[in-house]
Amino acid sequence: MNPKAIILRTAGTNCDYETQAAFELAGADAERVHINRLIEGEIRLADFQILAIPGGFSYGDDIASGKILANELRYRLGDVLKEFAIKGNPIIGICNGFQVLVKMGLLPVPSACTQTTTLTFNDSDKFECRWIYLGRVAEPEGRVRCLWANNLPAVIPLPVAHGEGKFIALDRKTLDALEKNNQVVFRYVTKNGAGPVYPLNPNGAVNDIAGICNEKGNVFGLMPHPERFVYRLQHPDHDIDALDSEHGWGLQIFRNAVAYTKGR
Repeated sequence: MNPKAIILRTAGTNCDYETQAAFELAGADAERVHINRLIEGEIRLADFQILAIPGGFSYGDDIASGKILANELRYRLGDVLKEFAIKGNPIIGICNGFQVLVKMGLLPVPSACTQTTTLTFNDSDKFECRWIYLGRVAEPEGRVRCLWANNLPAVIPLPVAHGEGKFIALDRKTLDALEKNNQVVFRYVTKNGAGPVYPLNPNGAVNDIAGICNEKGNVFGLMPHPERFVYRLQHPDHDIDALDSEHGWGLQIFRNAVAYTKGR
């Protein structure tokens, strides 16, 4: 039986169809669900094994990107989401979804559900939309903590499209804990894996951080869009190193969650 993935949407979400397609290509049964159906109890999160909060501009990014949806989830569905995360179910937040996860506090510590990091305005003060390179961060023994990042090469290309993608932490202690616990999953890098400068770090993120996970590795947020590189031909350079002759590296991220869920 295929695992069931729920793609949460609301007003302003605009990457839900692509995220659904990516999960289905990876072998999941995926359903787009409006947040009100969860709040009203028409749909139960417990009936799904994977949760995705996709990209877009939820509620027009009023106040700050993802903030209204983050508060809605925290105060209307917080206990349900926290339980889902603590049980080890895969959760991914992409771009606006990443902003939501950190602002509701589900990252980096789901059990605390307190905001200690954020994603704020790009240093360039403008919307950044381009292909960049991500360096996968491995633990000293070469193992990857985040289940979503397995079976990937050291560097992969993915596109970004955001105006508020600069990752910062509440304080140095919080940032050091993320680094020490190997919760940094991806950094912006050059094509050869070296430290980037703008525009390869498109937003000025501290420590070039592009994605983080919780300590268990099942809750994952990233600014770049893996759902936009599930087919090789989605990249402008058709000779780019990719997952295989047909598929892009983004697909492997979704396949990882499907494989993990099937193996539980």
